[in-house]
Amino acid sequence: MASKVQSAEQVSYRATTQRSLFSFMWKYKALYLISLPGIIYFFIFKYIPLFGSIIAFQEYNLFGGILGSEWVGLEHFKRMFAHYDFLIILNNTLLIGLYDLVLGFPAPIILALLLNELRVVVYKRFLQTLVYMPHFLSWVIVSGIAIGILSPSTGILNQLISYLGFQPIYFLGEDSYIRSVLIGSGIWRDSGYGTIIYLAALAGINPDLYEAAEVDGASRWRQTISITLPSLLPTIMILFLLHIGKFLDFGFERVYVFLNPLNSHNGEILDTYIYKSGLQSQQYSYTTAIGLFKSIVGLVLIVIGNVFSKKTTGESLY
Repeated sequence: MASKVQSAEQVSYRATTQRSLFSFMWKYKALYLISLPGIIYFFIFKYIPLFGSIIAFQEYNLFGGILGSEWVGLEHFKRMFAHYDFLIILNNTLLIGLYDLVLGFPAPIILALLLNELRVVVYKRFLQTLVYMPHFLSWVIVSGIAIGILSPSTGILNQLISYLGFQPIYFLGEDSYIRSVLIGSGIWRDSGYGTIIYLAALAGINPDLYEAAEVDGASRWRQTISITLPSLLPTIMILFLLHIGKFLDFGFERVYVFLNPLNSHNGEILDTYIYKSGLQSQQYSYTTAIGLFKSIVGLVLIVIGNVFSKKTTGESLY
C-alpha cells in the first residue's frame, strides 16, 4: 500500500508537448476535479472583483458606472494621506495590528504546548473542546459577553474592583482601554481554535527524539526548547507569514461591535472607516483607494517577510 503512495516531488511533471500535458492531466483527473470548485470560487469572488479596483482612480458615478465615470488619477490617494482623520485611523490600525501580532499570534502556540503536556487523555480532550467553543460564537455574542463582564455597574470585573476598594472602571467608555478589550476578546475567542494546526504538527514529531532526550537526562523544559519548538518552526513561520499578510485587515465585525462615540478615537480602524465613508457616506472611489492601499501594504509585507524567512530559517510560502 505504501509503495503506491507518491510524494509531491515524484508527482511533479514538466510537459514537453501539448499531448503529453493532456495525458498527464487525464491521469490525475480526480485531483483536478477536486480542485475545480476552489479554482472557480477564487476566480469569481477574488480575481474578477479586482477589476473593480479601477474606480480608485475615478470619480465613480453610480449611474454612469465604471465606463462612464471621470478619471482623476491619484487624487483620492492624495486626499487619503492629507486627511487628518485617516492618519489617526491608520495609526490605530497599525497599533492594534502590532498588539495582535505580539500578543495574539503566540497565544495558540503557548496553549498548544500546554495542552500537549497533558497526559490524561479524557481531561485533555475536554479542555480542547472547551477552548475551541468560543470560536463558534459570533462577534455580536462575544461583544455582549464582554459588555456584561466589563459593565461598570453589574460586571463581575468591576464588582471585584469595588470589593478591593477601588472605583469601578468604564472599560468600553474610555479610549485607553478599547485596544486591550479588542485584543483580549480576540485571544479568548480564537486562540483555542488556532491550536488545531499546532497540535497536528506536534503529533507528527517523532517520539524517539523525546525518548533519546530522556535517556540523556533532558528535562521537559529542555525537550520543549531543543525538540518541540524547532520541529514547530516551519508551521510557525508559514502561519506568521500569512498573519502579517493581513496586518492591516484586523476585521470589521470584530471592532464595530465594540465601538461607541466614547472610544472611537482609539478604536476606529480602516475597516470601520471604509464602512462609514463608503457605504454610509457613499464615497466609493475614496474608500476603494483605501482598500487598495491596504492590499498593497499586505502584499509588500508578505513578500518582505517571505524573503526574510527564507534567508533566516529556510522556510517560505513560495
